[in-house]
Amino acid sequence: MVKKKILLVDDEEDIIKMNKLRLSELGFDVISASNGEEAIEKAGSESPDLILLDIMMPGIDGLQTLVRLKNNPETSSVPVVMLSGSGEKITQNKAMLAGAVDYIMKPFNVEMLLEAIKKHLDVRSRKT
Repeated sequence: MVKKKILLVDDEEDIIKMNKLRLSELGFDVISASNGEEAIEKAGSESPDLILLDIMMPGIDGLQTLVRLKNNPETSSVPVVMLSGSGEKITQNKAMLAGAVDYIMKPFNVEMLLEAIKKHLDVRSRKT
């Protein structure tokens, strides 16, 4: 069985390390990016099955990154789950309107994250 590949995007190195370890232990192939530009590049070159994308990052933020991913034919079908410390409804709405499949508030537990990952990977595998 082929491991599902997840692109984890966050500007906080500790969050990348912790979640990369957790997801790898659960059997996922995890690649990471620390900013929006790197995320767009890796999404195109690595062909992830799912992207976990932080909203608040320096440079191009997660919402701008999401729009660029969804406007690119190579990455437009990859499900994107937004991760954010912002509980503002307007931010959540913007993310969903831009094409995110889910929005998870930080801090989150690994079970919540895993549930969202499995849900959206399962939906994608049924579509392909």
